[in-house]
Amino acid sequence: MEAQATTATTWVIDPMHSEVQFKVKHLMVSTVTGLFSQYEGQLEMAGDDFEDATITFSADINSISTGNEQRDGHLKSADFFDAEQFPKLTFVSTQFTKTGDDTYDLIGDLTLHGITKSVKLKAEYGGQMQDFYGQTKAGFEVTGIIKRKEFGLSWDGVTEAGGVVVSDDVRLVMNIQVTKQA
Repeated sequence: MEAQATTATTWVIDPMHSEVQFKVKHLMVSTVTGLFSQYEGQLEMAGDDFEDATITFSADINSISTGNEQRDGHLKSADFFDAEQFPKLTFVSTQFTKTGDDTYDLIGDLTLHGITKSVKLKAEYGGQMQDFYGQTKAGFEVTGIIKRKEFGLSWDGVTEAGGVVVSDDVRLVMNIQVTKQA
């Protein structure tokens, strides 16, 4: 019996129907939300099962927006992301493992500020649907927490009372819609 060749399936992020956000505590009493408006990524897999897909993603650091121009400038400066020297955030998966009916562990190498670390994220599969144009779409919500200082984002401010200005924990919240490529 002859083995059938497995064809690769590629899905590409649809940025019009996706969002990539981060959330960080300010003064440890409120949360500031930021987003990247320019990014790209894809999933490649054998067959139609997302498990073991290879996922690549990149975001343009200069596309950061928190709704405050002064804060955005500070985040893009050498105090934080240093967008001039490190213009991209990248992620390459090393593992995408099904953990439940619609849940996955997503492990991969995140490169930020010139430093690469392995991170573990959670992905929740939202399902598949065909759009008005006959394209097959799938959705995922990806969440996790990274430590900004592990990536060299070590700027710290302390209030007169000794309070931390920006927390080390950064929550990632990404709602991603991907389009199956023909």
